[in-house]
Amino acid sequence: MDYKELIKEAFDAQKNSYSPYSSCKVGAALLCKDGRIYKGCNIENASFSLTNCAERTALFKAVSEGERGFEAIAVVGNNGQDELFFPCGACRQALSEFCGKDFKIIVAKCVDEYKVLTLGELLPFSFDKEVVYEKDC
Repeated sequence: MDYKELIKEAFDAQKNSYSPYSSCKVGAALLCKDGRIYKGCNIENASFSLTNCAERTALFKAVSEGERGFEAIAVVGNNGQDELFFPCGACRQALSEFCGKDFKIIVAKCVDEYKVLTLGELLPFSFDKEVVYEKDC
């Protein structure tokens, strides 16, 4: 799939953002290896710790439907500034549970202005299964 098409899906997901507290609307579109796309938006809560990010919403929807193979995710957001919007640390860590270091993360201002990074670039020292189950400490 073309990255521009995935970015369009992320902008579509952004429309459903529930962000009355921050006014920061975020959308994500997660591309599975079989071509399916799962979209997510951020969902805020008055108890801020219960807020869920767009990336994790898309990931959790996919995993809850049995998906385990992922190729890329597009992320768009408006934080009131003209900048690229990157996944937070919690989202990077959640993605690392199911995606390899070569997993593509596309951050976009618009369909024609985006950057492609790998999960390994954004989270070089992830807390993963090998760290958790390492016996030789």
